[in-house]
Amino acid sequence: MSEEILINVTPTETRVALVENGMLQEVSLERQSHVGYIGNIYKGNVSRVLPGMQAAFVDIGLERTAFLHASDIYCVEQEQSPDEPPPEPPIAALVREGDEVVVQVIKDPLGTKGARLTTNLTIPSRFLVLLPDSETIAVSVRIEDETERERLSGLLGTLRQHKGNHGYIVRTNAENVNEFALSADMSYLEKIWECISGLMETATPGERIYEDLSLPVRALRDHMHADVEKVRIDSQKEFDHLQDFTARFLPEWAQRIEYYTADRPIFDLYGIEDEIDNALHRKTPLKSGGHLIIDQTEAMTTVDVNTGAFVGHRTLEETIYKTNLEAVLALARQLRLRNLGGIIIIDFIDMHNEEHKHQVMAALERALERDHAKTNICEISSLGLVEMTRKRTTESLGHVLCEPCPVCSGRGVLKSADTVVLEVFREIMRSSRQFEASRLMVVASPAVVDKILDDQSTTVAELEEVIGKSIRFQREEQYTQEQFDVVLL
Repeated sequence: MSEEILINVTPTETRVALVENGMLQEVSLERQSHVGYIGNIYKGNVSRVLPGMQAAFVDIGLERTAFLHASDIYCVEQEQSPDEPPPEPPIAALVREGDEVVVQVIKDPLGTKGARLTTNLTIPSRFLVLLPDSETIAVSVRIEDETERERLSGLLGTLRQHKGNHGYIVRTNAENVNEFALSADMSYLEKIWECISGLMETATPGERIYEDLSLPVRALRDHMHADVEKVRIDSQKEFDHLQDFTARFLPEWAQRIEYYTADRPIFDLYGIEDEIDNALHRKTPLKSGGHLIIDQTEAMTTVDVNTGAFVGHRTLEETIYKTNLEAVLALARQLRLRNLGGIIIIDFIDMHNEEHKHQVMAALERALERDHAKTNICEISSLGLVEMTRKRTTESLGHVLCEPCPVCSGRGVLKSADTVVLEVFREIMRSSRQFEASRLMVVASPAVVDKILDDQSTTVAELEEVIGKSIRFQREEQYTQEQFDVVLL
């Protein structure tokens, strides 16, 4: 599989695109007005303790207070007995209002919610994740070869004897790397932690102690592997920065980083701008003629699979099976591209063949294996629905790039002109009874006024006779279809 990383840098925004075999799979972006906080470490001040929620609100200097749950304070203690973890102590026994705590952001602010915090700090590098003051040595579950897992675990145990008493998690990128690479990463993490430890003592509440790497550097740290053929970046300054970073930590990849100087915008390669725009639409077409309908709500994301124009060539069951299989690949890609998280409900087209159901579920599991976010899939329910979760740490692409429509307030629909006309008539009756006036004037959108004058002129005449007042209508181009005013003259 051929992969490329494209990085577009402007003064106000940085975007990173991960392309596999010429198709956009993931896109990440940071703006000056929308900076991510995940991985940052702060000294916070406990502003409020909520015993009923087993949580506390912590002021870390952001716009909204952040959220710290008791489980994110106590989980290190539970490592000693994972089979029968001790009961979670009350939050009031762990923190009190006014306490100063060192915390790390594990989830960005989402919607109206503040950031999610933990006191169990982790510092990631290329191959390892440092767990300060922990005895844990673990290997990523994505490294499936047992021999390789044992080799890495043994190497880490040996190296740790000379590097300190911290715990470590071996990342997926560490598969097949040598002892020197792991040792270099461990030394780097030890230096970072030494610096953080010193700042923890002197920092004041609300002060940031540690900031994660910039988006382009994080892209290299998290996505660089043997299948990535090239990294292209269109900023000389950031290119130099990446060259310095790779020279220190990834020297074997230095030749794969390229400064992009062509006149054609870098995101026009592989049609990335069009792909991003399409990812903001509800409907995702399939090559066969079918399509997905993806709706994101506050509680969950729903995905509906439809055959659309695809009529198949054999039986109905075969047509449905092929559509669902194609939908699986498109869905897995769209989840990554749109960065959808939380609860996801998939409504596949109903299948009666049990083997087809099994094959579709197996295909879904395989398609999600390349997803960097943790996923959990349930079997097809009696209603034919598949429930799954995908870990959500940052806002979805749609929430970052879009805002609710000011006309419909995010509902996605408007009252019809007929409905608004009837509301106007009811308001006329209400106003004529409450207030004294010789005439009434209705100010509304052109569509509503035209509907009244063209289709409801008889009703208007009858209404004037009932209320004993004349009614005038005025078009207002700036009004939305749902807006209107009844004015007393």
